[in-house]
Amino acid sequence: MPRITFQFDTAKPVEIFATSGSTLMEAAVAENIPGIEGECGGACACGTCHVIVAENWQNAVGTADDYEQEMLETLEGHSSASRLACQIAVNDDLDGLVVTVVPPTL
Repeated sequence: MPRITFQFDTAKPVEIFATSGSTLMEAAVAENIPGIEGECGGACACGTCHVIVAENWQNAVGTADDYEQEMLETLEGHSSASRLACQIAVNDDLDGLVVTVVPPTL
């Protein structure tokens, strides 16, 4: 099971173990990670699972497709390292992944 670290602006990091084959959002919701709400259930339609991928993990995670990129551009605090956790498939290659949670602004 890949080990994932969620970082926050105002709290200490939280480390979880995620099941390969799930999405990062599903793993975060299952572990009650603050700031990851996943209100659309993983449909890439709400932005409540916005994360910033650590620079050294960006190649492993991959880039957003056009649809995800359009959604990210509507979010406050987005950057070139932004991804929606619902669009990141967890696999063993992501063991040690570090992301920063961007709290949703609804």
